[in-house]
This record gives sequence, C-alpha cells and structure tokens, in this order.
Amino acid sequence: MVDILIVDDDPEIVDLLRLDLELMGFQVDHAHDGMGGVKKAENKRYDLIILDVMMPKLDGYEACKKIRASRQAAQTPIILLTAKGTLGDKVRGFNAGADDYLVKPFEFQELMVRMRALFRRTGAAQKTQASSNKEEILQNGDFKLLPASLEVILQDRVMKLTPTEFEILYCLMQHANEAVPLATILQEVWGYDADEDVRMLRVHMGGLRQKVESDHKKPLYLETVTHVGYRLNTEIRATSSLDASSLPAGSP
Repeated sequence: MVDILIVDDDPEIVDLLRLDLELMGFQVDHAHDGMGGVKKAENKRYDLIILDVMMPKLDGYEACKKIRASRQAAQTPIILLTAKGTLGDKVRGFNAGADDYLVKPFEFQELMVRMRALFRRTGAAQKTQASSNKEEILQNGDFKLLPASLEVILQDRVMKLTPTEFEILYCLMQHANEAVPLATILQEVWGYDADEDVRMLRVHMGGLRQKVESDHKKPLYLETVTHVGYRLNTEIRATSSLDASSLPAGSP
C-alpha cells in the first residue's frame, strides 16, 4: 500500500484530502504543523509527502529542507501546497528540495496527475533498490547516474539529486549531445507537456546546474538551445571550464 503524509494546519483541507486519498486506496497520515511533519517523516518511510507552506512553528520551506536532510526521507517525493504562486515562491520551494508545487485552490484531479507523475519518476529507483544489492549505473561520457541513491557522479564528484532533477538528467542522457525539445522533457519527466510548466522545468534546470556546473551562469554540460530546449554535453575537456571561449553557442 502507498503511504502518504499530509502536513497542513488547516483541518478542513486535511480531512478533505484524507477522505479523497483513502477512497483512492492510499494509506494517509497527517501532521498539523511543520515540526510534527518533520518528526513523522524522520520516523517512517513515506511514498509521498504533501506539505503546506504557511504553517505555525515551522513553515513548509524550512520543513522541506529538514525533511530532505533526514536519512529516512531524503528521497521521498514532496509536493508543496500554497496560496502563493509567483515564480519567486516556486524557486524558493524547489531550492528547499520540493519536487512539485501546487497552488491553492486546486482540483483533486490536478493533485492526482502530479502524484502519478511523481510515482512514475521514483518507481524505477525504488524497484532497482528493492530488486538488487548492486546499484544500476547508467554512464555516458563524464556522467554516471546511480538510480538507487539518486546520485550523479561527474569527474569523481558525487552529487545528490532530487527525484525530479534525477529524472531530468536521465531524460537528457537518453538523448545525450542532442537538442531535446522542452515538450519532450515535460512529457518524459512529468507525463504531460503543459505550457505553464515550462517555467517549472527551467527552475529545476537552474538547481541542477548549480550542482553540476563549475559556474552555473556559464554552463558547459547543461546547454540551453535557443528556441528548442536543452542539450546535455556528456564530455567536456578539463581545460574548457577555464576557457570562456569554449562555451557552447546558445548558452545563457
């Protein structure tokens, strides 16, 4: 059974979500403030955490950071719920470690679409971890992906990724050194290609670049292809990171 944790200080929202999710066959726990949510996430492994932003004691952003820092929930998908839907709010949420962002009010079906997309993204890693003592390693050029731990190894550097960052990088690796359209990435990672989520993809790409690139403002590996999307350059000469003239054309 899939276990879901709802963290929200509004009992009406908690009751409505719990009822709808239980009718869909999910097991649901809840906490009414950020600290309570963090404690539950640290003590039990959940398949998904739905986390409100505006809460007493500890807001959703800080709770998200603490959950991501815990060993138990470091890889658990997190959806943030908030009445604030500006790009700045979304950037703050993704930087805190959230995988998706849903603006109130929302329809339950929209939440289900986001949940299914997250379950698709994390399912492969969970199956790999459960079925083998050895981690599957996907390698292309300078990159090695470890699905079981949601990590990337790049030239002996090991970086922890969120589930969404991992899936974006995995998608680009399947089309390595090719320009991948935005719609293709959205379809392969989220399962749909809604135009409104292009900004969300760009925010995640910004976080991925901060982890992968030596200078995220002058990316060498994760290249922007103007009017198309992104390209993953899997092999960069060591000297190129020191040579600005080698920056691929079209990088922002």
